[in-house]
Amino acid sequence: MFLRNAWYAAAWEREIGPSPYATTILGEDVAIFRGASGKYAALADACPHRKVPLSMGRVQGDDLECGYHGLVFDCAGSCVRVPSGDHPPQGATVRSYPIEPRYGLLWMWMGDPALADPDEIFPAEHWGDPTWGTTDGDDMVFACNYLHITDNLLDPSHVAWVHPGSFAGDGSDETPLNVTIGDDGVTTWRWMLDTAPAPFYAPFLAFEGNCDRKQQYEVRYPSHALIKAYISPAGAGGPGEGGEDKPLHPDTFVMDSFNFLTPVDESTTRYFWFQMRNVAPDDAEVSRRFATSVRGAFEEDRVILQASQRGMDASTTPNINLRTDSGGIRFRRRLAQMIEAERSEIVAAVASA
Repeated sequence: MFLRNAWYAAAWEREIGPSPYATTILGEDVAIFRGASGKYAALADACPHRKVPLSMGRVQGDDLECGYHGLVFDCAGSCVRVPSGDHPPQGATVRSYPIEPRYGLLWMWMGDPALADPDEIFPAEHWGDPTWGTTDGDDMVFACNYLHITDNLLDPSHVAWVHPGSFAGDGSDETPLNVTIGDDGVTTWRWMLDTAPAPFYAPFLAFEGNCDRKQQYEVRYPSHALIKAYISPAGAGGPGEGGEDKPLHPDTFVMDSFNFLTPVDESTTRYFWFQMRNVAPDDAEVSRRFATSVRGAFEEDRVILQASQRGMDASTTPNINLRTDSGGIRFRRRLAQMIEAERSEIVAAVASA
């Protein structure tokens, strides 16, 4: 069900206070804490003594103390102190997870620690660029499997019916989608030419009248997405003579929406996001309006996707697919192959041990 050798967004840095923070990722309970040195650590959330959650304990310097009998564990998960003064008994360790801060988020590697490379954390091209504005990150929990959300992201045609007051616009119900398959994921995209701008974007455009608008949804394995919106004056966007996109018009509005899906378990997903834009970099009111509008749109997605999950769970007949499902199907197929290959490697390693 899950690819484990991957980075997943675990929490916002702002959520980590003086006490340990409890969360669940890929069905595994984890305690995250920040030590006195400022370094983050993530440990399996169960003391090996009587399995009391370590998240119920206390941070002591750069270590974590169990709140039941006071066993102390370092960032690597090794027991470094037993209150009785005895040496830590055999087996007094807990699993530790590589954890890295990036974009105000904490990212955890859920697989083999030896394979954890921070350079593989999802890139945000304009992060820290003073000419780009950034909305405060947000998140919500969806009561559905994470692959329902990747399906949704790879089918932007749904905006015509789910988001009529925000992301929808002329052409969003009929313009066909293009699908591009890459080594790291699947991209669906389309240009909608000489159309009225969608309500969400209209207030922020530097031009009036119709526009050329590109929707581009890049979903990368295992479950992270970059949604790019390009909105140019009518006639200035679209493919050029060679097939590639025309150079950006000076008044083109660009928004990058970063969407990180972290499976809590098979039926629950925590959805993290933030947006970046090439306009109004220092305007707090614009950022606030973006944040409010985006959350409202994602709430619309949540209602639909949770209803879909309930319908799938209760169904006694098979579901059908449409042409617009092509991107999501291709993504699922390749991800399933990656998960199976990873599982086979683990089984082989255990067998040879």
